[in-house]
Amino acid sequence: YFGTTLNGLTTTGSNVYESRVYTLQEDTLPSLVIYTKSETSEPIVIGTDRVMSRELSVVVEGYCKATSNFDDTIDTISKEVEEAISADRTLGGLAKDTYLESTEIEFNAEGEKPLGYVSMTFLTNYYVKEKNPDVAL
Repeated sequence: YFGTTLNGLTTTGSNVYESRVYTLQEDTLPSLVIYTKSETSEPIVIGTDRVMSRELSVVVEGYCKATSNFDDTIDTISKEVEEAISADRTLGGLAKDTYLESTEIEFNAEGEKPLGYVSMTFLTNYYVKEKNPDVAL
């Protein structure tokens, strides 16, 4: 769902990749890379078919390569991503809530053009039945 929501943002356009492993090419920058980081689970309704509350961490990394305006581009990518996710915090009804948990910004000056990226971790809460964990309640 994150990939669909974040596809077509002004700065990154269709350069959205849902994979932890992706080789960035200069012609695909600026871009977003989306992957899940971790998930926790706990029962909230006890019974023969328990309802589980799940907390899923989703990482959205935004990459840009530039010799100037690096900070402005990273800030714009972050703003666009945050606005897009906050516009539908239930992710089309799949989640109970989604919010930005943390943001980290890095910069690599190696090479002819510096590479900068922002790593945004979103926490998504959703419910499932224990016997049917792939269907959100």
